Amino acid sequence: MKVLMFGWEFPPHISGGLGTACKGLTDHLCEHGTEITFVMPKVEGAADGNENFRIQPADQVEISISRVHFKRYFDEQTVKFIEIDSILQPYLTEADYFEIITEGTNTRLIELIEKTDNYQGKLPFSGKYGDTLMDEIGRYAVVGRQLGFSEDFDIIHAHDWMTYPAAVEAKRSSNKPLICHIHATEYDRSGSRPNQAVYDMEKFGFENADRIIAVSQRTKDTVISFYNINPAKIFVVHNAVSKDKTRERSEVKKKLDEKIVLFLGRVTMQKGPEYFIEAAAKVSKAIGNVRFVMAGSGDMLPRMIERTAALRMQKNFHFTGFLRGTEVEEMFAMSDLYIMPSVSEPFGITPFEAMLYHVPIIISKQSGIAEVLEHAIKVDFWDVDKLAESIIEILTNDEFAQELAEKDAKCLDGISWDTAAFKIEEHYKELCK
Repeated sequence: MKVLMFGWEFPPHISGGLGTACKGLTDHLCEHGTEITFVMPKVEGAADGNENFRIQPADQVEISISRVHFKRYFDEQTVKFIEIDSILQPYLTEADYFEIITEGTNTRLIELIEKTDNYQGKLPFSGKYGDTLMDEIGRYAVVGRQLGFSEDFDIIHAHDWMTYPAAVEAKRSSNKPLICHIHATEYDRSGSRPNQAVYDMEKFGFENADRIIAVSQRTKDTVISFYNINPAKIFVVHNAVSKDKTRERSEVKKKLDEKIVLFLGRVTMQKGPEYFIEAAAKVSKAIGNVRFVMAGSGDMLPRMIERTAALRMQKNFHFTGFLRGTEVEEMFAMSDLYIMPSVSEPFGITPFEAMLYHVPIIISKQSGIAEVLEHAIKVDFWDVDKLAESIIEILTNDEFAQELAEKDAKCLDGISWDTAAFKIEEHYKELCK
């Protein structure tokens, strides 16, 4: 089976769980003999690592496009997406923004098409989540159409909304089946006030997909309820975790003799960082010798720093910024408790990562991972009193904490990317009959 796969990120350059999930899934698909061409906007240091896996940078694809060809052959909705002059920044950090505006990729695709009778060459990409994101999605769609003609493949697999226009264009130019894989929806990221352009792009992908894979039943229900998509073509394949690690808990020594409670993820509305801080304030008043760590970056970070200052928590609250690779592993290894208080979490891989280090976890009931973790403590994201009570119970009872960690670790025995890969292969086979 040959798969043309579209993804916006891949390790080592990732923003969050999307790239991690793509890596885990593709590794095991390739081990089973599936051949994958993984199309990314831009590649900086990502390694293929498997003979069945090839990364195709979109900025290295030769394309040819004219004004007449553009309007005649591209899907009408794709044309609308490309023509929109919109700023989309769902994952933007200050550092990302500075990098974007210095990349020199600000010539809009629609301007390029209008100014040239027949543009031939490569299109520039930053590959980031910046203020040129909508235009880059348009360029990516042009590349998708070209690859639909030029690549040899049996099926198309697209990860999340940024890739859907490209995947649909590849489907139109190749007449091959399309799977749209949903890792998060705009309702997860933005709550009750979704960005209309992002929503439209998601719905466009869902409607054109031959099959949809959702990372949880929660996500499937969201797509049915808010996007009016036929439930019969939506299937759930839960995420998993890579069980390789370079650090052991016993190898990492704490600098201070205190309990560490960890939040690790994007500091955005979706992830519920404010609920972590409010619960931390309650815990700090009840027990001592506890340090709270918020690891990650995002648009809410300045506000969260201000809130901890207002609560006078500077002495026992630490902000690390965005962590990568072994930094993440070391952070998990020295933690005594991991909290995921997400407001709306389609799945949530980080609790799995904490469990690898035998760290007890507390997760939001409003998460997809809650569907597969029977023994984990689950609280409503908004219930900071219950969250604080649960934190205190675990930190003050080592035997209880150990029991939770052991039960969670046993859950991991039946969870693997290998299982997820087998399920997805079945979908490939059914669509390619």
